[in-house]
Amino acid sequence: MAGRNGRTVRDLRRANRTVVLQRLYFDGPLSRFELGPVTGLSSGSVSNVVSDLVADGLLEEAGSVDSDGGRPRTLLRVAPGSGHMIGVDVGETRVRIELFDLTLTELARAERPLEHQRYEVEVIVGHIRDGIAEVLATAGIPPERLLGVGIGVPGIVEHTADRGAVVHGQTIGWPAVPLEALLRAGIELPESVPYFIDNGAKTLGQAEMWFGGGRGAHNAVVVLFGSGVGACLVTADVEHGRAVEWGHLTVRVRGRRCRCGALGCLEAYAGAESLLQRWSEAGGQPPQGADEETALTAMLAAAYPVDGAGTADPVALAVLEETAEYLGAGLSDLINLFQPERILIGGWAGLQLGARFLPSVRRHATAYALRHPAEKVTVELGRLGPDAVTVGAAILPLADFFSRGGRRPEPEPEGPAPAWRTALQERAPH
Repeated sequence: MAGRNGRTVRDLRRANRTVVLQRLYFDGPLSRFELGPVTGLSSGSVSNVVSDLVADGLLEEAGSVDSDGGRPRTLLRVAPGSGHMIGVDVGETRVRIELFDLTLTELARAERPLEHQRYEVEVIVGHIRDGIAEVLATAGIPPERLLGVGIGVPGIVEHTADRGAVVHGQTIGWPAVPLEALLRAGIELPESVPYFIDNGAKTLGQAEMWFGGGRGAHNAVVVLFGSGVGACLVTADVEHGRAVEWGHLTVRVRGRRCRCGALGCLEAYAGAESLLQRWSEAGGQPPQGADEETALTAMLAAAYPVDGAGTADPVALAVLEETAEYLGAGLSDLINLFQPERILIGGWAGLQLGARFLPSVRRHATAYALRHPAEKVTVELGRLGPDAVTVGAAILPLADFFSRGGRRPEPEPEGPAPAWRTALQERAPH
């Protein structure tokens, strides 16, 4: 039965379960007495919700605290083993797959390096399929226990009714790849286990906002600085973040050719791939045959010798300084457009360049931005390290689980499978 606002009793119960779960997840352990003020629920509602969640195995006791003259109060927390999620990062140098319990403690991981055919669709799908099977087997977790599989990918993700999640990855040669359908056809997971596929910068932003440098901010930008560059915008009206193709902002008219095909994109100057290309073109000597992470390490060592071990390579130093200016100018556009409280820089290249690079980026961002918003923003490194995209991907099914009040996704109703799924299953290897 629906009330005047259209909400049913079932909706109300789900909302109450959600708020209790979230408060215990982020602020627990807490007693039933403490849950009332932080959730806004009556003591009776708290008692009913907690009883339901305990009966479902989602909450467990975590000791007790003394009360004012009465019986000790039992503390409650979210039970770590009551659910599991997989996070996948389809990165630029590897595919990383991690299995987590409900409190995002890592239980198992698998990595697959990406080399010459690094973005071949079938190769990526195979890596994800094998990695999921590997982490489940390592931890001894049956697939039915999964709340979902979250996947962070490069490019724009479109969610369609007939083909599931479709990835438009222009820079990696993925023209409308039906990734969800391909995975469904190739991975033996129960139909009730959902996939959550989104842009990698958004999953990075999700992780930093929940557990990293973005906690407490209402308006932030989280930058993914790797082989290319991207960003996630979080505002009061876009709570879970929105991926923005910041790397394809034009910073130089008729400039360098970007891997997307356009001229003068920020990514053509500030991405690690282009940074190393410009070092080579200017006379630098990247290690032959090295991957981008190793080559960038060598460039940093050349530009900034440790403890006076040799002289700085002026070519490497000049290219890095120019890159810092381009990044700073790009950040100034984010500052002027969105006026964020915080900007966090993550991604493997951003973390590798680290604090040595950051003062120069800050200086240029301030110089190019309008004074008022520039005075109000802080620019820092992300705090979650190289696993942040994977953690953020695992948060996608976790957030969905919370929104359902801690109930697992319901199986799809019986009926004919979508045409795309039938066709792909017929093509899938047996």
